[in-house]
Amino acid sequence: MTGLLMRTFGFFPVAGLSLGLLTALPLHAEPPAFELRIKDHQFTPSELKIPAGVKVRLVVHNDDPTPEEFESHALNREKVIPGGSKAVIFIGPLKSGRYPFVGEIHEASAQGVLMVE
Repeated sequence: MTGLLMRTFGFFPVAGLSLGLLTALPLHAEPPAFELRIKDHQFTPSELKIPAGVKVRLVVHNDDPTPEEFESHALNREKVIPGGSKAVIFIGPLKSGRYPFVGEIHEASAQGVLMVE
């Protein structure tokens, strides 16, 4: 009966083929990560290069004991990062260009730019 079902409906070979294709597909990869540090109310590096056309994970480490707020109108992102902790901010994909950001709590000293190339 199984042979008749396979010949009549082609169910089993198709199901096997589908499972084979699913196992051949790559797993969803994490976006590439780039790091910024906040120390003494300044971003390091103050200019960070990331690739154009790619979604990235921006990991911001706040090494200061006080909170800071990562803010960028150009990137449409805003994130409070408590002192002594880190935050992950997903960005992009972006076109080539300059995207400024600041630490809103200490805006006079905490300034930077993402250079998208």
